Parts: sequence; C-alpha cells; structure tokens
Amino acid sequence: MAMAGVHHLLSDPAVDLEAFLADIGFGTEVGPADPPPQDTTAAAASEPEDDERLRRLRRKISNRESARRSRARKQRHLDELRVKAATLRAANRDIAARLRGVSARAALVSLTNARLRAEAHALARRLAAARRALVLRQLYAAASAATGGGFELQALASLIA
Repeated sequence: MAMAGVHHLLSDPAVDLEAFLADIGFGTEVGPADPPPQDTTAAAASEPEDDERLRRLRRKISNRESARRSRARKQRHLDELRVKAATLRAANRDIAARLRGVSARAALVSLTNARLRAEAHALARRLAAARRALVLRQLYAAASAATGGGFELQALASLIA
C-alpha cells in the first residue's frame, strides 16, 4: 500500500482502525483502555479517543520506518567496513611481500658486505707485507752500498722483518 494511501486512510476517522492495523501487519492488540467497536452514534462520542489512537498509529508507523532506515544505514556502514577491511588486507599482503623482498635483498647486501670486508682485510695484510719487503730491500741496498756487503746491517734488517 502506498504511503499517500496510508496518510489518506489515517486522516479519515471513519476507517476501521483494527482492519487497517491488520492490513499493514500490526497486531490488533486491544488494551484494557480500548473499548470494543461501537456503532456510529457511539463513534461520534469517542472521536477524541480515535484521534489519540490515530496519533499512536502514526507514531508506530513512523517508528517502524525510522527503524527500517536505521537498519539500512547500519547495513550500508557494515558493507563499507567489509570493503575497507578487504582493501586493507590486500594492502597488507602487498606490503608484506615487499618487505620479504627488501629483507632478502638486505641479507644479500649484508653477505656481500661481509665478503668485501674480509677481502679488504686480506688485501690490507698483503699491502703491509709488501711495504715491509720494500723497506727491507731498500735497507739491504743501502747496507750493501755503504759497507760493500756489510753483514751487520743485513743481520739487523732481517731482525726487523
């Protein structure tokens, strides 16, 4: 039933309220203050009661519509949160994959760095040995030239090495 029709029915006091409630799915709870249906002469006397019942009915309908809109909003929000959670999980997977790649490259760089340090240390030892050999050669050459093959300086140079 269209809402315009509902408003028309609610504004017409001659409408049988219980039948209308049954049509739209409301129970026909008759409270202790609700009198049983009366004839038309008694209906004119109970017009303020009918107005109150119509006001309550309108309020019930309004509350149900409000609750329906609230549930729909909640469902939309929940759907949005699910989409956002899925997006964040995908982003998390991408970042984790990138992290694994960067970690693997960092480990490779660390190994290469350790190898290069060891190689640099070995080259430094070789350079120091080459420098000592050069100094000794220069000492032998100087001793040979000064004494004509002086044994003392050669012995001294061999002790230095």
